[in-house]
Amino acid sequence: MNDLTLANLLEREHLGWQSLCRGQGGDFHGGLMTPDAVMVLVNGMVLDRSTIASTLNAAPPWTSYRITDEHVVAASTGAAALVYRAAAYRAGQEPFEALMSSVYCLVDGRIRLALYQQTTVTH
Repeated sequence: MNDLTLANLLEREHLGWQSLCRGQGGDFHGGLMTPDAVMVLVNGMVLDRSTIASTLNAAPPWTSYRITDEHVVAASTGAAALVYRAAAYRAGQEPFEALMSSVYCLVDGRIRLALYQQTTVTH
């Protein structure tokens, strides 16, 4: 059985974005990420799991988000990348639009996030 399907990985991304909308992104991502996972943000910051878990809940919550153009790139039997375009919104701010890549792997039968990367969408 392949747990690294588009549906399963997309479900985790939606759960992650929903946690960011509730101001609980640190709690969610801290539990989803592998111990050595990192997030590479559009502003050039590279955050490790412990930094994400301890600081992301303090980030201003998103009011809504949209995921489009999603697809999976198989990396190996136990790893795959979900690539998609996202737009996220906060009241009174310009929309945040970026291309996202989330690399997931199976660890002890669980789907875990190993790497998350954002690339800004330029016009």
